[in-house]
Amino acid sequence: MKQLVFCFAFICIASFSFAQQDSLANFIKIELPTVNFNKSNIPKTIEIPIVTLNTDTIDIKAENWDNFVFNPYRNDLHAFPLEIKFNDSTYTSPVLHKKVITSHYGWRGGRAHNGIDIDLVTGDSVVAVLDGIVRLAKYVNGYGNTVVIRHYNGLETTYAHLSKIEAKANDTIQRGQYIAKGGNTGNSRGSHLHLELSYKGESIYPEYLFDFSPKNEIRAQHVWVTQKWTYARFHNSRYASDVNVIESEDEADELVRLAKLPRYYVVKKGDTLYGISRKNNTSIAALCNSNAIKKSSKLKIGQRLLL
Repeated sequence: MKQLVFCFAFICIASFSFAQQDSLANFIKIELPTVNFNKSNIPKTIEIPIVTLNTDTIDIKAENWDNFVFNPYRNDLHAFPLEIKFNDSTYTSPVLHKKVITSHYGWRGGRAHNGIDIDLVTGDSVVAVLDGIVRLAKYVNGYGNTVVIRHYNGLETTYAHLSKIEAKANDTIQRGQYIAKGGNTGNSRGSHLHLELSYKGESIYPEYLFDFSPKNEIRAQHVWVTQKWTYARFHNSRYASDVNVIESEDEADELVRLAKLPRYYVVKKGDTLYGISRKNNTSIAALCNSNAIKKSSKLKIGQRLLL
């Protein structure tokens, strides 16, 4: 038996050059002598399938990698729609308790709120939602103690107002891994986690990509993002917008085309600039600038205002 094993090993080594020549095929052929063993014939040739391992890794640090600047893409211009792909169908909740959203992505107090606020108690654990690498872990003006993780599809998640940072820049992170303690640092009026999603510097409505119910589902594996889902003025922070995920490039292109068309509001009885700005998630200053009017200007019924 030992002789048979030795013989087999010798033949495998001797056949290596032959196997290399046939490596372009989907299998390796090894010639064996015919052996009668317990009245059963071993075939002269065996075929071993070749399993090709993909050794290519995604270098997410190759483009605009900065451990100190919050938005390293701030000087870049991107064409819409944005294309984002996911390998996962679920994400890990950033908090270990039930998610309660206290403020949504949208216009808030005359300013853009580019993320969602999730309730927590100072000291609660905060974990990463997906695999990635920590790009930034430091104090950021307004955001307080902040961790930014870039994921392998280019998406970045920001965790802000933390009481303590437990990860370092350039750390490789697994989804669900502990990265910080929640808190109330920076421009914050109470303990909560401010979570932002962005792609190449463009903030994205978090609930467009993620379902924040207990299911923790990613809404689609292939998503197209139009400007509607990157501009806070199209949304109200007091409630969630209706989400209809775009999974077709053609549909996304059509929506981008329509979005470029001018939008008007026809003044009705009782309308004020303040009321119109609130209804359309814009500011009074923007309305005045777009329509060459003053805050004190009188509105007329039937008047068209460019939004």
